[in-house]
Amino acid sequence: MKTKYSSYNLNGLPEGCKHCVKGEKLVLFISGICSKNCWYCSLSEKRKNKNIVLFNERQAKSIKELIKEVKESRATSAGITGGDPLLFLQRTIKYARFLKKNFGNKFHIHIYIPTKLVTKEKLKKISKYIDEIRFNPEFSSVNNKNVLNVDIEKIKLASLFWKKKNIGIELPMIPDRKKDFLELIGKLKDSIGFVNLNEFELSETNSNIITKKYTLNEGGYTIKDSIKSGIWLLNKIKLKKINLKVHLCTAELKNNHQFKKRLLRHKILPFGHRTKEGMVEYLVINKKIKNKDSYYDEQKKRTNLSEKLAKKLYKQNKVYLVEEFPTFDRIETEKQEIK
Repeated sequence: MKTKYSSYNLNGLPEGCKHCVKGEKLVLFISGICSKNCWYCSLSEKRKNKNIVLFNERQAKSIKELIKEVKESRATSAGITGGDPLLFLQRTIKYARFLKKNFGNKFHIHIYIPTKLVTKEKLKKISKYIDEIRFNPEFSSVNNKNVLNVDIEKIKLASLFWKKKNIGIELPMIPDRKKDFLELIGKLKDSIGFVNLNEFELSETNSNIITKKYTLNEGGYTIKDSIKSGIWLLNKIKLKKINLKVHLCTAELKNNHQFKKRLLRHKILPFGHRTKEGMVEYLVINKKIKNKDSYYDEQKKRTNLSEKLAKKLYKQNKVYLVEEFPTFDRIETEKQEIK
């Protein structure tokens, strides 16, 4: 049941997860504005309730930047998320269509949508460009039988446009909701092909509620018994012989596999050296020079040097070893002068 990605799995992974665990997924954040107000929402302050579009870490200024980000991150797929993509239906369709047009039908696109605004007409419109749909049931945040029944009817609409294997639900693995979620899964077993359970995490926007209701694991940002409850659910599904792909996605998977592998795939500038953690080291000088063993970094207004050239220059110039993320924001994590 334990996977090599530090997660837990029953019956294999859905297609979107296969790309994700390899670091091949581009995150297309369509907006931070949502139709719901889930008490457990883990969006950051930077994103929550902000009407911005992000391609991974790159804030969109034009749709053409999406091509750059796909190529620089070497993505083979995209996950469209929010907020609620259905609140921005035309925007969502525009970006999904653009990806298919520029990278072909083999470029896999999955989407995460709350059930609140789901209608047959909206699902039909996005189905032309979306390969896999993942519902966030309102029942996750509102424990109410009427809400449960409405969720089920809305999710069943997806079978009109997608094959069963391409329809799934996403659930936050809240420890005290495991029996409720088992009921939901049981009622949907003939209409969906997979379930993705996410380890319950603390964030800057949900911390006030989470810390009052739940105990944190050592390390401080995941909730105690979340994984244990997820494993309980997997075992119950197996015992009941429910034929679904079920993936318990852990925080460790997201950090040490998904994100790390995405960093390792990302293109880097000339004269950069990748670390095993996926960061990039550059020897730099804070001025523009012309030399076959150098590359001028327009974004940082500095010159990357080969090791050979750095050895020649460091005695008369300030040469630095910098470490940074290879992503668009290129956040520096370390900088030291070479002596």
